[in-house]
Amino acid sequence: MRELVSLLNVFCLLSLLAVGGGSAVLPQMEHETVTVHKWVTADDFATIYSLGQMAPGPNMTMVGLIGFKAANHSGMSNAWALAAMLVVLFAFYLPSSFLTYAVSHIWDSFKENPWRDSVQKGMAPITIGLMLAGVHAVGKTASYNPAHSFHFNSLTISIGLAVTVWLFLNRTNPALLILLGGVVGWFFLRGI
Repeated sequence: MRELVSLLNVFCLLSLLAVGGGSAVLPQMEHETVTVHKWVTADDFATIYSLGQMAPGPNMTMVGLIGFKAANHSGMSNAWALAAMLVVLFAFYLPSSFLTYAVSHIWDSFKENPWRDSVQKGMAPITIGLMLAGVHAVGKTASYNPAHSFHFNSLTISIGLAVTVWLFLNRTNPALLILLGGVVGWFFLRGI
């Protein structure tokens, strides 16, 4: 039961910090779930994130899998693991939903105010910076391999860079690129 309360606390806080979307809190989510609480490993986190990107619907539903894995890690039964998954989903979505609803009513009352545009323009670079930090957090886990003397896998870095360039130049469904990356990984990264 104490684990459920910890999950609730961590994901409620992450929900309120998710300015610009759930991807903005990925570094903090990784820190809390991998380093602080050790609910998942760094590899598990990268895998769960990838699954969240491929799944239909909001990509941050991946947090439910973290809750499920955390409950299993703590030795809870599957029924408690399902409860943990639901607790994490509600904890991650409800606080920010209520906050957004409340702020939207206040925000609309300042339509004509000149500072409203300034605030929006000021938030854009912060959101982009938070998203880049999330890319770094997941990317370093996916590309790091301590078994090698140089620690970074040049193939995974090349795949990441190729996908980035491809997405800048073409409009392609990212899920297809994730699947393609999985196929490449299955053929070329199994022994690593």
